[in-house]
Amino acid sequence: MKFNRLFLVGRIVLVILVIYALITWWQQSAPPPNIRIGVLHSLTGTMAASEKPLVNTLRLAIEEANAAGGIMGQKIEAVVVDCRSDSTYCAQQAERLITEEKVSALFGCWTSACRKAVKPVVEKHHHLLFYPVQYEGMEMSPNIIYTGAAPNQQIIPGVHWALENLGKRVYLVGSDYVFPRMANIIIKDLLTAQGAVLTGERYLPLGESAMETVVADIARQRPDVVLNTLNGDSNAHFFAALGKAGLAHLPLVSFSVTEATMKAWGGAQLSQHYAVWSYFQSLPGEKNRRFVAAFQARLGADRMTDDPMEAAYIGLHLWVQAAREAGSAEPAKVQRTILRQTLNAPEGMVAIDPDTRHLWKTPRIGKVRPDGQFDIVWDAGQALEPAPFPSYRFRDEWLQLLQSAEGAQP
Repeated sequence: MKFNRLFLVGRIVLVILVIYALITWWQQSAPPPNIRIGVLHSLTGTMAASEKPLVNTLRLAIEEANAAGGIMGQKIEAVVVDCRSDSTYCAQQAERLITEEKVSALFGCWTSACRKAVKPVVEKHHHLLFYPVQYEGMEMSPNIIYTGAAPNQQIIPGVHWALENLGKRVYLVGSDYVFPRMANIIIKDLLTAQGAVLTGERYLPLGESAMETVVADIARQRPDVVLNTLNGDSNAHFFAALGKAGLAHLPLVSFSVTEATMKAWGGAQLSQHYAVWSYFQSLPGEKNRRFVAAFQARLGADRMTDDPMEAAYIGLHLWVQAAREAGSAEPAKVQRTILRQTLNAPEGMVAIDPDTRHLWKTPRIGKVRPDGQFDIVWDAGQALEPAPFPSYRFRDEWLQLLQSAEGAQP
């Protein structure tokens, strides 16, 4: 009886050891869990046409990073959220992605309203947001990397060029939220400094389609150039109204319209239409050629790349570099390495400025072609240090002006 008990105990111990060995083998041989990132972009609503392409570009960058080994052998996985062109909803989803989905970083937002709604969320959780769109500046957050242009890398050089080359009677039209209002404060400073004349200034709600009144006013004022800070699909209605009113040859400089949306919204039908960005699909260079070819191989030969897409793409790769250097995708560890990252990007060399957390970028101006692409008519020739608070005013004064611009919103 005693022998049988010992035999039974021995068999149980053997089984336990075999099970333990199998579990250990499985744990060692099983692939490590994926690293999850949150993607916050609008797939529906007035901003969808602008933001959908950025999701595709992020997926391309993730594929490239995973093909190169991921992060410490772990693959990257995107959790994509439709922000519905609603900044409040986007902030709620940012909270969910951080607290429930346990993402390691957030990539997204387009409008400044969206970014400002998400900013306190990432700051509360000591997390990271990579923001890919040019904007009005007047902000620096310890939890945001700004991969789009600061005012001195887009608005200011664009206005200087327009005044020198298109004329000094200027009309301003924009969407009614903080970016256009703050951009136009900067623009009006430049008009005053250059002795230019402001002939009109109009703001329209995001998604507005009724453009007859503002276009009739432009026709009456007869400006030399219109500076356009409309966002989203309102641009389609604005461009159509200009053509209908016989203003297709009026010089127009747009600050938020890209290749794909330029073609889709009819902006290419305006013969003197310009845009100010750091990246255009038509840029020469092997790095950009490979970027465009990879994107079109993934989504179709007729698909276009643009500046915010490229800024989203390089944001993902900068984060991957920082995580690999840190040996971890945890936000606190990536924070230790992110500020020393540089990248040979499709637009040229970029680097994260450690003081402002914005990128050094090269401003460029393109004239639209009938196919929606751009011919480069001006290039700064070198990357400029970012200045989210332009130096000709004190920071406190800028913040007061920002508060007034936010207060002017409906």
